[in-house]
Amino acid sequence: MTKRLFALLSVLVVASLALAACGTTPPAATEAPATEAPATQAPAATEPPAAGPVGTLKIVSSLPMTGSSLTQTQTIVNAMQLRLEQANYTACGGKYTLEYEAWDDASAALGKWDPAVETENANKAAADPAIVAYLGTFNSGAAKLSIPILNQAGPLTMISPANTNPGLTKADKDLPGVTDSYYPTGVRNYSRVVAADDIQGKVAANFVKSLGATTVYILDDNELYGKGVADVFEATAKEIGLTVLGHESIDPKAADYKALMTKISTSNNGAAPDAIYVGMVVDNNASQLLKDKVAIMGDNEKVKYVGPDGIQTQAFIDGAGADVAEGAYASVAGVPLDKLPPSGLQFVKDYEAKYGKLTEPYAVYGYETMNVALKAIEDVCAAGGDPADRAAVNTAVFAIKNFDGALGTWSFDANGDTSLTDMTFYQVQGGGYVSVGTFK
Repeated sequence: MTKRLFALLSVLVVASLALAACGTTPPAATEAPATEAPATQAPAATEPPAAGPVGTLKIVSSLPMTGSSLTQTQTIVNAMQLRLEQANYTACGGKYTLEYEAWDDASAALGKWDPAVETENANKAAADPAIVAYLGTFNSGAAKLSIPILNQAGPLTMISPANTNPGLTKADKDLPGVTDSYYPTGVRNYSRVVAADDIQGKVAANFVKSLGATTVYILDDNELYGKGVADVFEATAKEIGLTVLGHESIDPKAADYKALMTKISTSNNGAAPDAIYVGMVVDNNASQLLKDKVAIMGDNEKVKYVGPDGIQTQAFIDGAGADVAEGAYASVAGVPLDKLPPSGLQFVKDYEAKYGKLTEPYAVYGYETMNVALKAIEDVCAAGGDPADRAAVNTAVFAIKNFDGALGTWSFDANGDTSLTDMTFYQVQGGGYVSVGTFK
């Protein structure tokens, strides 16, 4: 090598070392291999995982979302969704995500709850292990079909905002069609946040007597709920001295009831009875029945017209016409919305802020039903249990005592019935229902 070439190479080496000492990025050829991590970067395996829920719990409701009951059931679903939103759709400190689906148990063919659809809903819920609570039903006849199916699926707990037939829960020799056969496993899995018809029917009979009536004619729609409350009304009426002039079931599909009302108009020794009591739901032609009653016997001041919560809905008034419905009475479990405890009044405020004016009385029962489901899930977690375990959630439901809810402070008994027994009567005044008294 010549001295000139050697000197040139020496200069280049010195320059390169000087650049490296100044911190300039080295050429690609001098970088560490791609498999080596930079000295200042922690290995990826040591980074903590992102926080998030460890599972999903699913809650479904099964209610008639088709037909005349929709005016009531939509508010129930709204209230359930409101409660879940307040819980941020999470449970157990965010460990679980909550999902909710509102299922329809009615069909367009029937225009009301459909036994085939309700049975399908219950079987679908039983087969989905993610479902830990089944909220429903609205109609007692539907509950009779679902309880045995869900009872053999965990059992899967079933909480109703509206069923009132006593036989769903109470084993009593004086109540026909009752109960234990609905629970093939021997474990109760059905509860309700609303008082049953053995209370509603008794209070109704006493209310009719308090209106000054001495004679009454009873009608029902021949369904589990309607006939059940009418039967209790009849038994109580006889006990307290009301004369029952007749009791029969109507055909819900009849074109009109003028012949029936003509017969009733002379049932009291050629005169009309003081009152007519109807055990039915609005879907079963309740508005037509009232229209024909008024057409034959005059307004509801002349012959009192009284029914249970199945007709305490705006759809009943609208179907009959405000003038025709004026003066009719209907009962609903619990106290009026404006007499709810502070937590219940807050519910009404929150509901109306989101959905508008609330007139249907069963919305708060929908809210309380979801309240119960969420409390049971939280109680299972607090005890160190698994909220995905259906049996654990069901046990937690039945363990609820002195619960401070939207309806007040209450408990479930061993049958799954609420300790609350208040009953409020409403009268149609000026096109809407107005409360006229709360009774025990």
